[in-house]
This record gives sequence, structure tokens and C-alpha cells, in this order.
Amino acid sequence: MTHDASTEQQFESQRGRLLTIAHRILGSYADAEDAVQETWLRFSWQEPESIDNPAGWLTTVVGRICIDMLRARAARAEVPFGDGPPELVVADDVDAPEDSAVLADLVGIALLSVLGSLGPEERLAFVLHDMFAVPFTDIAGIVGKSADAAKMAASRARRKVRAAPTASTLHEQRAVVDAFLRAARDGDFDALLDVLAPDLRWEQHTARGVTVTIGATEVIGAVRRGGRAKVTARRVLVNGKPGIAAWNTQGKPLGIMVCTVTDGRLTAITSIADPARLATLDLPEP
Repeated sequence: MTHDASTEQQFESQRGRLLTIAHRILGSYADAEDAVQETWLRFSWQEPESIDNPAGWLTTVVGRICIDMLRARAARAEVPFGDGPPELVVADDVDAPEDSAVLADLVGIALLSVLGSLGPEERLAFVLHDMFAVPFTDIAGIVGKSADAAKMAASRARRKVRAAPTASTLHEQRAVVDAFLRAARDGDFDALLDVLAPDLRWEQHTARGVTVTIGATEVIGAVRRGGRAKVTARRVLVNGKPGIAAWNTQGKPLGIMVCTVTDGRLTAITSIADPARLATLDLPEP
């Protein structure tokens, strides 16, 4: 290794930016740390005088490492956020969407979720160009395609990202989730029918595995069976979108509901009720 104090200082001055780039591309802090560490190893092996632009060199290298990691995931048919179900960020919801700082955080979390649905080239091109102003000619060298192909990948990603929640859609989604909670608490099954799409998709993750049902009937049946249970349930944010968390009377988490709202109705629910999975989440207080 040829690194000295000045080489390490150069790298440390860029570490925060590299970590942000890697996290935006990979969607996982653990993977981002690995990518940045590998970048440091490659940087430390270089002769200092061989690199004219350290910042540009480091951006290129961390980008290449990230695209290799994304392609390896795709080859193994892995989900974008590591092994198992997608990584969930659960936080308290607020009733003040006009608070621009809070709203920026919510949309930022939702953006990470949208990025997870992009292909490797789309994700890297969008993050590097739209978030960090890296020219398409440089991105082309990282993904191994032409500058025009990199520009097209970024354009496709941009269209998908535009679907991320805005202030108005977040407000609408909150209203639907709140209506569902009220109807469930009151046992108002007519109101439940109004808020649930007839072809609602309900995906349940439990300790026994994953089951999927289609239709509102199963959800209404579950609400009916749980009507007498002493449960605290309230709206939370799951990956930047309104969802529901439930706790028992001792404050132990019982489940998380990831809600998808379309045209004023719940069209999909993913329920996480596996205790082992819940134990990995940083949940708000009841």
C-alpha cells in the first residue's frame, strides 16, 4: 500500500459525499459502508501523482463498485434492500404537512423506496446525474454504455421518481388510512367497504411464512375477528407513506401495515406480523 497522511486526508474529505452517493444507489447503509471501504482500498493502492482529480476518480470508482453490487443482486434475484423483505423505515406521522422541513424528510424516505424499484443502470444514472451533477459522459464509462444510453436510463428513472408522494398525495393517503382506522375501531363494515378496493391485494408476513389474498372480504373478516382485542393502533409513516402500527396493552409491537392508496381507496396492504421481523425495526412508541 502506498498511502500516506495526505492520501488519507484527501479520502476523508470525500468520505461523506461518497457514503451519500453509495447509500442513494444501494439503499442500504451497510452496503454503502462496504462500497466506500472498497473505494478507499483501491484509492490507497494508487500512486498519488497518478490521479489528477481525486474527487472525480473516487466518484467513478464508488459508482463502479455500486453498479457491480446492484448487478450481482439482480443476478441472484435479490430484493433491492438486502436479503428478505424490503427494508422498512417506520416513523411517527404528523398532522402538519405544511411544515416544509418535515415534508422534505417524508418525501425523501419515499424517494428511497421508489429508487429501490429501479434497474441498476437507471438507479445509478439518476442518482449520479440528477442528485450529484455527474456528466453523462462520465456515467457512461461507469455503466459500460454510451452517453445516450445513460441519458435514457436517467430519463426512465426520472419518470418513475415523479410518482413519489407529494404534499397533496400524502394528505390524501393520510385521509384514507384514517378512514380505515376509524371504520375498523367502530366496527363500521359499510364504511370499510367504502374505503377498501374490491380487488385489494393483502400480503401477510407471519412467522409461518407469506400468504396473499385478493379482495376486501378477507380484510373485513380479520377486522371482525379482532374487534374485541385490546389493541392500540395508529397511523405511522412506512417508507414515507402513511401506514398503521399496532401494539398490545403492554406496548409490545403486534404488527405494521404498509398501505397503498389509489384513487381514494386502499388497493394493497402488506402486513408484517412476524415477531422476529418486527424486532429488527426501530418503531415509534405506542
